[in-house]
Amino acid sequence: MTDFAYTLDIPGDPCLGLIVLQTDETIEQDFRRLLPASARLYVSRVPSGLEVTRETLGAMEAHIPAAAGLLPEPISFDAIGYGCTSGTSVIGTAKVGDLVRQGARTEAVTEPVSALLAASAALGVRRLAFLSPYVEAVSAGLCDVLRDNGLEIPVFGSFNTAEEAKVARIAGPSIVAAASQLAGTAEVDAIFLSCTNLRTLDVIAEIERIIGKPVLSSNQVLAWHMCRLSGAGKMPEGFGRLLSVE
Repeated sequence: MTDFAYTLDIPGDPCLGLIVLQTDETIEQDFRRLLPASARLYVSRVPSGLEVTRETLGAMEAHIPAAAGLLPEPISFDAIGYGCTSGTSVIGTAKVGDLVRQGARTEAVTEPVSALLAASAALGVRRLAFLSPYVEAVSAGLCDVLRDNGLEIPVFGSFNTAEEAKVARIAGPSIVAAASQLAGTAEVDAIFLSCTNLRTLDVIAEIERIIGKPVLSSNQVLAWHMCRLSGAGKMPEGFGRLLSVE
């Protein structure tokens, strides 16, 4: 055997981590399209229930440190995202940050709730229409968290399902129709399409054209916030007005 000398590179690009629900079929595909080509993304998964209830969402808390710990250990991440909107509302934003840091080294932790609040502030949004795929107990709890953080939610609607497999298959035209109707029932500054498993990315621009207002979604705001926190650079255009906000 011949031994060869080698040198080691020191990665210079922003390094991002993402903790994805075991049942989520959407967020990874969206992030491949949303993040700048220069960003390096590493993904781990956390056990999650086939049905979404406050109990199954809260049960993820015990597994987040281990999921974060499965991200590459030598890396100090510029930002790590926890990919569950409703789960964050049950566990709490500060607690999610603490749990992620128990398993991985990172400069910043975010999730769709903190990301939505940051996006709303950047766009000057105070009154938000809210569309969720989930049952009322889950959706109403998330609305309460947003209200507690200064947003007004004058109107919200839901597809009223607890099954994650169905959420990932709700068709784009159904989302467009529901969001357009909901945004027209009250004076709002924008609409939020909740859930990382809901396939919203390809309908954001169409809904914005119909309602004439910004459309925010869980995956869109999370990717945007992670890029902001990490300095990852400019995101691709075509996925809503938010992505033009540096």
